Amino acid sequence: MTFEHLSDRPLDLALTLSPLRHGAGDPTFCRTPDGAIWRTSLGRSGPVTQRFVATGERSAAVQLWGPGARESAARLPDLLGEGDSTAGFVPPPQAQAAMRRAPGLRIPRSGRVMEALVPAVLEQKVQVVTAHRAWRWLLARRGTPAPGPAPAGMRVVPDARTWATLPVWEWHRAGVDPRRAQVVVRCARVAARLEEATTMPSAEARARLEAVSGIGVWTSAEVAQRALGDADAVSVGDFHLAAAVGWALTGERTDDDGMLRLLAPYSPHRHRVVRLLFLDRRAQAPRRGPRLPIPDYRRF
Repeated sequence: MTFEHLSDRPLDLALTLSPLRHGAGDPTFCRTPDGAIWRTSLGRSGPVTQRFVATGERSAAVQLWGPGARESAARLPDLLGEGDSTAGFVPPPQAQAAMRRAPGLRIPRSGRVMEALVPAVLEQKVQVVTAHRAWRWLLARRGTPAPGPAPAGMRVVPDARTWATLPVWEWHRAGVDPRRAQVVVRCARVAARLEEATTMPSAEARARLEAVSGIGVWTSAEVAQRALGDADAVSVGDFHLAAAVGWALTGERTDDDGMLRLLAPYSPHRHRVVRLLFLDRRAQAPRRGPRLPIPDYRRF
C-alpha cells in the first residue's frame, strides 16, 4: 500500500517519530541512508512495516506492508501528529529559537499502549543503555520478522500473550531484573484493558495504567507521550529531567516540584516545552559526581 500524506502545516518526520525509537539499533525503528524512516508495529489486525520519506515541507510518501496495513493507514494521521495542535501556545523565551527552527515538530500518537509500555518499564530505574540492550535482545528472540522489504534485522514487537508467558530465564538472559519482568507480565495479562486507554481522556487513561502495580507516574507519562499523543505529560521522577529543565529555564538545578512550578504556565504543552528545550540542547545541566556503574543482572 503506497500513498502520499499531505498536511496543512510543516511536518518534520524525524523529530515527530524519533520518540518512538528506543535506542540505537532498536529492531522496530530504522533510518536508512536514503533518508527513509522505517518502523514496525503490531495492530489488532496484525503486523505492519511502515516506510516514510519526506517529499516536501508538508508532505511524505508512505508505504505499508503486512496484514496490519489498512489499520495502520487509518491511524497514520494520529501517528504523524495531525491531531497535535499548538494553537495558543507561546513557548518560554529559552525555547522560542528551537520552535522557530523546528516548526514541523509534533507529538505523535501511536495508539498502541503495550508498544510504548514495555520499553518504558524496561527503562525504570536503570541506566538507559541497559534498558535498550534488553529491548534489542528480547525483540531479536521473541519478536517476529517485519513484513515486506524491511531492512535486515527489523522485528515486530511480541503480542501480549508472548510477553505474559516469557520464561524467567529469558528475562534473566536479557538482563532484566525480576521486578521489572513481573511488571511487564502483569501489564501483559491485562493488555486489552490497557489498550482501551487510547479511547479515554489522558487523566483517566493514566489512572488506568497506574492501577497496575509497578506502573507509576513516570511510566504512565512516558506512555502518554507516545501512545496517547499527550503534549502535557511530564515525566516526573526521571533521574535527570528536573535538574535539566531547571538549568535550562533558570540556570539552576531543581527538583520535581520545582520543575512542575516552572512548567505550570505552559500547560497543556509542558511536554512540548521539554522537547524543545532538549532540542536546543539547553537542558544540559553540568554533571556532578562519578557515573554510576552499570549493573549486569545476567550475572546475578
